[in-house]
Amino acid sequence: MTGPESEGTTVRRAVCPGSFDPITNGHLDIIGRASKLYDVVHVAVMINQSKKGLFTVDERIGLIREVTADFGNVEVESFHGLLVDFCKQREIPAIVKGLRAVSDFDYELQMAQMNNGLSGVETLFVPTNPTYSFLSSSLVKEVAAWGGDVSHLLPPTVHAALVERLGER
Repeated sequence: MTGPESEGTTVRRAVCPGSFDPITNGHLDIIGRASKLYDVVHVAVMINQSKKGLFTVDERIGLIREVTADFGNVEVESFHGLLVDFCKQREIPAIVKGLRAVSDFDYELQMAQMNNGLSGVETLFVPTNPTYSFLSSSLVKEVAAWGGDVSHLLPPTVHAALVERLGER
């Protein structure tokens, strides 16, 4: 084995959670930036039984694996339940979240404080690249459903999958 584990040091792990339905360039920016700061970045795709996503969880995992492959240190899995339980099971001490606006901060701060109180897991907030500050999966899906061009907001393979899926509807 090579790398930090073979030298007896702790591997620095973080998780980037979300629904990623679909993954956008904004998500990819945050995951890429986290991958430069941590040895292993876990992308945790949330399973929400009460929501019907455009893409299945397995499809989302496949797309994320494809577009993050070049980072070399990203692992993609699904989870349900509490994110802190996912973190405990994998010995992940940090959650990395992108913040687009002050309105994101209000909600995310409450979540960060709850997660820390439940398990001691820390949350690190990364300001979104201004290019993507307005971007959300929901907005991308809505614009694309009305025929708008969202190709510049998604990795090419994700855009192709989105166009194909919307064409099926």
